[in-house]
Parts: sequence; structure tokens; C-alpha cells
Amino acid sequence: MDKPEDAGQLANSLHAERPYYEPGLLLGTSAFTAASWERSFYPAGMKSRDFLAYYATQFATVEGAPSASAVAAWFEKTPPDFVFAAKVPSVVTHEKMLVDCEAEFDEFMDRIGLLHEKLGPLMLQFPRFSKYEIQADDFSRRLRFFLNRIKSLPTPQFVVEIRNRTWLDRRLTDLLREYHMRWHLPTHPSCQDLGR
Repeated sequence: MDKPEDAGQLANSLHAERPYYEPGLLLGTSAFTAASWERSFYPAGMKSRDFLAYYATQFATVEGAPSASAVAAWFEKTPPDFVFAAKVPSVVTHEKMLVDCEAEFDEFMDRIGLLHEKLGPLMLQFPRFSKYEIQADDFSRRLRFFLNRIKSLPTPQFVVEIRNRTWLDRRLTDLLREYHMRWHLPTHPSCQDLGR
């Protein structure tokens, strides 16, 4: 690439040879807009509107929660083999905690569906709820009800991320298995040793 402006052209090629590539894996990050990446990852002088196109020349996937106006632009700025891992909005997972969230979830699904074949896993990322907000049993009931509602959707794989280590037990893993859900092991500080 001679100039930062060439990123969009390169990203729209059929397949970008990426430095961060491993056969059989989709390597990416949890965002593509970190302010500290300018000059350390993004070339000096690159406009922020070109960050995603350039990012797609380096990685094959990114996690994000796009606004309605961003979805079409995300699709256009990435090559055909790029995959988006989209976060279900926090109004569903954090604020409403899976209850009475049908309108917000359906709106999200309509919006994110515009990514078409570039849509990868959808992440249900939950905060580290305190025992005063919700108990593990109540959360499991809510999650089961929600998973039952979405199990017939013609969508990519759903992934669940739970940051409360006390909830990670046999009941939860059995529930995730029952609904063919994937579990995302976070790198969040509160969960550093969950995989051990």
C-alpha cells in the first residue's frame, strides 16, 4: 500500500493477504477504533473513516456493536471474506436483563441482518451482575426463556459471555449445551483464571 487512501481499495479485493492470519481461525480484536492505535497500528495521517477498511487488510474479523447507520458502511468497507462478530445491544443484556426486550432485540436482528454473509457469531455479553441485581437461578431462568425464543432463528451461532465466575457451573454449561450455544471466555480482569 502506497497511501492510506488505498486501504478501501485493498479491503474490497476478493481476498486480502493478512499478516494476522492463521488457517482455520478467525483472528481479530474487540474493536477497530482504539484511539491509541493511530500511528502504532494505523498509518500516520489515515482518516478514521478509513480505519475499518485498513483493519480488514490486517485481520479477518472484528467484534462490535454497530449503529443502524454504520451497518451498510461496514459491509461496503470490508472484503467478501470478512466476518463480523456483533454484540447484542446492552439494552437487552444489561439494562433489561433479557426481560421485555423483544422489540429491541428484533430491531437489532433486522439491522444486523444487513451484513448478510459477513455476519458471524452474535454475542450475548453480560456484565458481572452483583447479587443485588440478579441471582444466578433467576438469570438461568431468564437465559433459558430467551434461548428458547431465539433457537429457531435462521442466524449464525450465538455466543454467551458471562463475567460472574460464581455463575459458571454445571447448570449453566448444561443449559448452553442444550441450546447448542458457545461460551466465550473473556479476558476481562474479573475472569482471568476462568479457563484453568
